[in-house]
Amino acid sequence: MSSYRTDQAIRGGLQPVAPSFKLPPSIDCSILLIYLILILIGLIMVFSASIGIADQQTGDPFYYAKRQFLRIVLSLALVWITYRIPLEFWNKNGMLLMLGSIILLAGVLIPGVGHTVNGSTRWLNFGVFTFQISEVAKLFLIIYLSGYLIRRSQEIQTNTMGFVKPMLIMAFASGLMILEPDFGAAAILLLTGLGLMFLGGVRFGQFAVFLTGTLCIMGLLAVSSPYRLSRITSFIDPWADPFNSGFQLTQSLIAIGSGGWFGTGLGGSIQKLFYLPEAHTDFLFAIYAEEFGLAGTVFLIVLYALLGLRCFAIGKMALLNQQAFGAYLAYGVGLLITLQAVFNIGVNLGALPTKGMTLPFVSYGGNSILSMSLAIGLVLRVFREYQFKRDIPIVKDRRLSFRHANRRISA
Repeated sequence: MSSYRTDQAIRGGLQPVAPSFKLPPSIDCSILLIYLILILIGLIMVFSASIGIADQQTGDPFYYAKRQFLRIVLSLALVWITYRIPLEFWNKNGMLLMLGSIILLAGVLIPGVGHTVNGSTRWLNFGVFTFQISEVAKLFLIIYLSGYLIRRSQEIQTNTMGFVKPMLIMAFASGLMILEPDFGAAAILLLTGLGLMFLGGVRFGQFAVFLTGTLCIMGLLAVSSPYRLSRITSFIDPWADPFNSGFQLTQSLIAIGSGGWFGTGLGGSIQKLFYLPEAHTDFLFAIYAEEFGLAGTVFLIVLYALLGLRCFAIGKMALLNQQAFGAYLAYGVGLLITLQAVFNIGVNLGALPTKGMTLPFVSYGGNSILSMSLAIGLVLRVFREYQFKRDIPIVKDRRLSFRHANRRISA
């Protein structure tokens, strides 16, 4: 019957309309596209970087690639579920998420409860899978802080304690991460928290004092531990001991330098063949640079820059539309993803001391990709709720900065 109608339409001068797929306007296509490109790059690179070690350890060269593919499927489902949950749910439960994060960060340090890998006790072992608390705790604490910035906006801008109280919570959570030890996660959490407080309108003098104090304390902690101190000294001159403390970084630099302008081609890396440790996790960027060269490296960095800028753009749109919680949430996610990408790339390039930190959406690891996908789902939800309310004029001066817009709205 349908074939008959199509023939009749053609004879009548009408052309059959081809079906088209179009995303609804409530979904931010740029965020979604960058996210999909990054996880696709990650899947391809995990396959390329892990094929040798997977074959040696399990007899299946696709072992890590298949596990990463399964996690990507779960991540996509998590993005969709998060996108469907109203922001009010996260706002109301921010305090519970914060308390739960603190309890779990403390619980993982209890002997017999936390699962230790490579000298770090960061995981809870559930048999079938392990759960890294610090990955999700960073995001949950950002959700809590976003709600705090709304509830105490006047206190933050006029009273020192309004700034100090949430930062003490952040500092306590960071201290628990350092005890695991997870110095990188602690640094990112503190810097993200400080960035959000600055955007929330805290007085610059208070911000500068706390930032200076934070950097001094982190510096003292770094040199107080022989383990962290050895990483710093090897980072300053990895070639002084290229077969011991500087081995991982020197192999990473060799991989990046071998890439040249356009790389050795997909699968052409030499350093992944048991030279560079953690080639499919923390140092996947080095293998990517070796196989795709400077051109591919610039492309990847641009993707992260665009993702961070788009998160900030969505945050500003939400703030101007008097959706402060969504705005701070988008700012926080943008800071979190950007800082973690900068830290990981900096470590691979030898610009920062070596620390265990994944490249968002790209490195192998279920906890990282799931928590970052949850963050992407939150930003997509912020954009969706902005789209529903954008016709209501709130702030007419679109030239306002983040901090000035917040001050005017809260006033």
